[in-house]
Amino acid sequence: MVKLLLSCFYTLCLALALFCTISESRKKGEIMMKSAVYHSPEFEMQPGSVVNRFYYNIDFPRGHIGIKSFNAEVVDDTGEAVPLHNTYLHHWVVVRYYQRVSTQDNSLNQSVDAIFVRNSGVCHNLGQYFGLGSETRRTETRVPDPYAIQVGNPADIPPGYEERWMLNVHAIDTRGAVDKLGCTECKCSLYNVTIDEFDRPISPDYEGGLYCCYDKTQCKVKRGFEHSPRKLYLRYTVNWFDWNESLLPVRIYIFDITDTLRTSEDSTEVRHECKIEYEVQPCDSSVMPNDRCTDNKRFSFSMPEGGYVIYGAAHQHSGGIGSALYREDGRVVCASIPIYGNGEEAGNEAGYIVGMSTCYPKPGSLVINTGEALVLESNYSSSRKHTGVMGLFYILVADQLPRQTNFGDALLSKVEGIHMDLSGFVVLFVGIVAVGISAFTVRRRNRAVDGYEPVSM
Repeated sequence: MVKLLLSCFYTLCLALALFCTISESRKKGEIMMKSAVYHSPEFEMQPGSVVNRFYYNIDFPRGHIGIKSFNAEVVDDTGEAVPLHNTYLHHWVVVRYYQRVSTQDNSLNQSVDAIFVRNSGVCHNLGQYFGLGSETRRTETRVPDPYAIQVGNPADIPPGYEERWMLNVHAIDTRGAVDKLGCTECKCSLYNVTIDEFDRPISPDYEGGLYCCYDKTQCKVKRGFEHSPRKLYLRYTVNWFDWNESLLPVRIYIFDITDTLRTSEDSTEVRHECKIEYEVQPCDSSVMPNDRCTDNKRFSFSMPEGGYVIYGAAHQHSGGIGSALYREDGRVVCASIPIYGNGEEAGNEAGYIVGMSTCYPKPGSLVINTGEALVLESNYSSSRKHTGVMGLFYILVADQLPRQTNFGDALLSKVEGIHMDLSGFVVLFVGIVAVGISAFTVRRRNRAVDGYEPVSM
């Protein structure tokens, strides 16, 4: 009988824990993840044309929220996805800023009316919160539970200001281009430019990159090629929660392979100078087979502030063969490999990077210390020359781990925190006891039938 009562007690505990777990799940379910699809302002493109537009105070979720993912792609005016071999998405970035409520000018300038809110990285010219390029459709941007990117916290916004967002879209229409890859790599000879967008002369040694494919420039198209202009948009989808105590915040870091350290004249400050883009020189094919020609670039730096790494991904251009972030001793923090398409449809365009692999370390398994030396590596095929390539690396870092408890603690907390009504609990308890008594009675009767009478207690 004692064993039977103990069995009933254990059953009661398990049932109670299960009941509380279900109740808690229902409560969490009430905090629903929200999702919204937005569109950038319209931009018109024709064969060879370039847009590099900045849109201020864009549509974006408002309030104190935790962002779980941000995805984007170029679509036409019917909502159809536009393939990269028609319109190449060089990059899109989303920047967070505070602007004085009374300001009507939707621009981001470093005046008293606008405050730029950067990510936690070391590159001052890479302050965006979100951003990708051609790989946008097949690169996972999900922030793992229970983490989220916290924005809109009233405690962080200065009095008299409000949080706003800016979107930069850089796209190149390559329909009819004489050299599609050359257009996407912004080769200056194909754009016939000698000055940059600020009317500064471009160095003769600069063969290609952002200085040559700025807004309203034109890449060379085949003679006689004609095609109607098209109206396009960047469609972006944001998933988020209203901020609540179950979410844990993360910091965004963006590292650049072209980063160099510069010491001030008085040696009191070390500044990171990130050039963002670089060239890949072709290897000597007479010495090395093309399939083994690799350009390897590495940069060492110190982690500004440590924590738990929960996400990682790289950004590369066509020709990229992978990027990785290492500890000083060679252990891998995250390796990100490009996914190349092999078809015609949007998201699988042959010859283009259509995605980058991502890293989701188990929370707590990967800790980087403040000041720890890290090494960033970017690899490109050097079987041919590449201009205007990039080697960026994104990581998300958390200060806290999800709270974990053992079964006893979890059960105790369930009992202490239970909010079921008394009648429900009584019904649950009486039901379990009744089942136990019935089982005991049946067992006693069966033994009597077999000719044995248990000793009574």
